[in-house]
Parts: sequence; structure tokens; C-alpha cells
Amino acid sequence: MPELPEVEVVRRGLARWVAHRTVADAEVLHPRAVRRHVAGPDDFAHRLEGHRIGTPSRRGKYLWLPLEDTDQAVLAHLGMSGQLLVQPHEAPAEKHLRIRVRFADALGTELRFVDQRTFGGLSLHETSPDGLPDVIAHIARDPLDPLFDDEAFHLALRRKRTTIKRALLDQSLISGVGNIYADEALWRARLHYERPTATLTRPRTTELLGHVRDVMNAALAAGGTSFDSLYVNVNGESGYFDRTLDAYGREGMPCRRCATPMRRRPWMNRSSYFCPKCQRPPRITP
Repeated sequence: MPELPEVEVVRRGLARWVAHRTVADAEVLHPRAVRRHVAGPDDFAHRLEGHRIGTPSRRGKYLWLPLEDTDQAVLAHLGMSGQLLVQPHEAPAEKHLRIRVRFADALGTELRFVDQRTFGGLSLHETSPDGLPDVIAHIARDPLDPLFDDEAFHLALRRKRTTIKRALLDQSLISGVGNIYADEALWRARLHYERPTATLTRPRTTELLGHVRDVMNAALAAGGTSFDSLYVNVNGESGYFDRTLDAYGREGMPCRRCATPMRRRPWMNRSSYFCPKCQRPPRITP
């Protein structure tokens, strides 16, 4: 599942190649791709026509394209295999092409939504006065947002009876952090994923947030993390941050700090990767 860096890479590509272009027409090739648009495929396509795309925005893992002359936006949910590609008109249709958006200009490119597993999709939603789609109003700001409140996050951690990795993946507390980057940040902070949040001091929370931001920015610089061809940027290129992961996917490999073999444990239908020496399990439970 794409996390903040992957979605931000896509957003930046859309800002360069799609923003401020007027939609000539849209074509929905698979109804499941607009299943979150309750009025249906024809309504979705019709309501895009003639509107100008604003600057793409993101909150956490959520990406949207505002329609400049309206109070609506196209919300993109990439799911596990969704791709937003900017392709030449004459490029052959991808095998799993679901939506095609053409523009009323002479640039010769169009926007395509491709989704092999059809878990993602596009939908049109009303926006709040600050431009946020109403359906994601409950999503917290992400750690790269200049308005993210570190102190409020620390206090929320202290109040919750949970563990630190669960808190990092709680999109109502902090958005954009998924399984991969949670493991990476916790390894850097030398924190076990089951550490109770109530035990974190303010300096410890500050340190952890610093590592979250560092790993996110490093992943952004590398174009995100791609383990297969399903995550790509708008030009179809894969990211390469997976080459420098310190924790995720490194079961049995030596810890880059102490050389102890890394471990993997099942966790909430996922896996957690950690160093048993650098990230010792807590003695108490929440």
C-alpha cells in the first residue's frame, strides 16, 4: 500500500503535468474504479468535463485534484496497485486501464488511472473552505505538514492506552505513516513496536518524530519504495528507497548498527521487523 512518500511523488508529478489543464472529456472503462462515486460512472465523467484542474493536494496517503471553479475535488485512492499515469495520446492502452481523462489543449498527453487489483479508484466530493474533501476531514495532518502539532501529538500519545506502532498507523493521530516507514522510524529511534505510548517522554516523542520525518524525506528523495511494478510515478518509473531500508524486509540479515540478526513477527495481519538487541521488548503492557 503506498504511504506518504509514494503518494507525494505522484502528487508532484501531477502538479507538473496535469495542474491548470482543462478537462475535455473523461471515460470510465471499469465501473469499479468509480464505485466510491455513488452517482455512477456516467455522472463522474460528465461532471469533470469542461472543468480546470487545480494544484493537486495531499494529506497523508490521500491525494486529490481540486476543480478550480467549483467547491469539489477528485479524490484518488490508489489502493494496492493504483497508478496515475500521464501518457501520450497515442500510447497503447495499459492492460488494466480503468479511467482516461483527456485535456482541451495541444500538449498531447492525457491522464490515465490504471489499477490491476481494482482496490483503488477516483471519486468526486465536496470540499471544505480549506479545500479538504469532506470524506477525509477526520484524517490528521501528516508529519511533513508545516501545521503538524508536535505537542498535541505527544499529548495524544500519552492519553491513549495503546502501543507505539499502532499509534503511528492511526490516521486520526498522524497520517501518511504505514507499515514500512513505521518499522524504519522505530528502528532508527531504537523503540520496540510494542512500546506503550504512555511511557514516551516528550524528548522521546520529539526524537521519534524527527526519525519519522527523516525517513520520509529520504524516501521522497529516492522516489519512494517499490517492491514490484505496481507502484510507479506518473512517468511509470519505480522508486528505489527499498535498496536502503534498515528494518523492513530484512529478517535474518544483520542489523546495520549491531549486526544482530533482524527478526520478523506477525502483527495485525502484517509483519513487524526489528532488531532484538537495539529494540528490546517492553517490560510492561498498555
